[in-house]
Order: sequence, then C-alpha cells, then structure tokens
Amino acid sequence: MMTAQESMQCARNVILRVIGVYGERASLVTDIAADVGAEIIEEVIQPGHDLNSVELARRYDTSRTPIREALMLLEKEGLVDIPPRRRPRAKVLDVKTVREIYRTRATLLEFIAADVAELASEAEIAKLRAQLDVLERLAEANDVRAYMWANIEFYDLNSDASGNMTAKRIVESLLLRTISLRRWSLSQPGRLAESIDDHRRLARAYEQRDAHLAAAIMRSNHMTALKNIEHRFQQQTKPTIGGGRRMAEPGLRSGPVSVSRQNRKVSTLAP
Repeated sequence: MMTAQESMQCARNVILRVIGVYGERASLVTDIAADVGAEIIEEVIQPGHDLNSVELARRYDTSRTPIREALMLLEKEGLVDIPPRRRPRAKVLDVKTVREIYRTRATLLEFIAADVAELASEAEIAKLRAQLDVLERLAEANDVRAYMWANIEFYDLNSDASGNMTAKRIVESLLLRTISLRRWSLSQPGRLAESIDDHRRLARAYEQRDAHLAAAIMRSNHMTALKNIEHRFQQQTKPTIGGGRRMAEPGLRSGPVSVSRQNRKVSTLAP
C-alpha cells in the first residue's frame, strides 16, 4: 500500500510537472510551491486554512519574497486564494466551481478520447493498456492512493496519445484543483471497480477505433464522478466566513508534513 509520504512525493512531482519544472531547474520558489501545494492536495493543510508568510519564511530560512512568489504560483493553479488585504489561504471550492471544472474537463476529454481512437498509434494504445494493467492490480489491492496517482498517469498518457497538446495544456491547468476530490470519489464503496470497468471499456473502444463510443465513455465517467461529488456537497456542507459553502472534512490532520530534501527529485510514480 502506498504510504502518506509516498503520496506526498507524488503530489510534489505532479505540481512540478504542471508548473513546468523538472530536476535541476527547481528553484527555492518552486520548491516551496511544491511543498505547500502537496500539503494542500494531501489535506495536511485544510481548505480555508491561513498560510502565514512569516511562518513559512522561518520554515524555509528565507525572506518573505520567495514565499509570496510561491503562493502566487499556487494561486494560478487554483490551490491558494489570495484575498486583498488578507492572509493567503488554502482554496475552498464551492459546488458551482467544481461543477464548472468537471463539465469543462468532461468536454475536453471527450475531444481527447475521440482523437486517441482515431489518431493514436498502436504503440500508444498499448501503453494505455499497460497502464490499465497497473490500475487493475492497484484496484485489486484496494490501494486508493496509488490508484489515484496511477490514474493521473493514465490520463497523461491518454492526452499524449491524442496529439492534441492544446487540449492537454487546458486539462492539465485544471488538474491540481481536482485531485483531493478525485481521491474522495475513488474511496467510495464500489467506485474502484466502476472506474476499472470504465477504463476497460475505454481501452476496447480505442482498440476498435470507435471514436464516438470512446468520447461517450469518457464523458459518462466524469459526469458520474461529478454527480457523486455534488451529492457529497449536499450531505456534508457548512458555512464559510465569506458566506459560501465548504465541505465538512472529517479526519484532516493539522500541521505541516515536510518531504525530505533527499527525496525531492522529480521521479516516476511511487510504488
């Protein structure tokens, strides 16, 4: 089973990929952004929690300028909210925003799925099938953490296979905003089995070069996930300071969990 620390490292890797940083190109600013962003994704930092730039500067033994730059990067990726004349805070998603994100992703991924069915090479489809094998093993082990990160890898391969880099960039810009919700969705009873079934049907549609079926499966998958998340908002909500609504999140930990400097190289998915 994937540990919390391994999942944290996967979150860092994905953040660095999304903001376009690899290996030795990482700077103090991107290092801070990856650490804080991973703690938000992994729900170590709770939604709505203040991000104190003075405390963060002390933690990283630096001035507040790199901290502000890192938080601005995370604001761009939808993980941090920086209100005027107030402390930055971990982003709180409302149901309207979630609905917009999922509907946008569903539409874009429909186009991507159709392009994969029509344009992907046999080798690219074989890579997707191999990643599906990984997902099946993780689902059998009921390893939700590892399954989610492997599923993100599946969708990355899927976008590459489509050749539609414009759609990939837009989808990737929405990725970090949804990871916590996707983990929750996959943790629901029976959801891993449903997800595997969807992936199998999608792979068959690709192999049969059925673009219409592939697009329909992709849309159905995302709209089903959205329906489950909307139900969660209805069942577990409470008021926020700004008058909006936020999800009641049981079992969140408080306080930062750091990823060791020795393990900060961008790598493949943790086992």
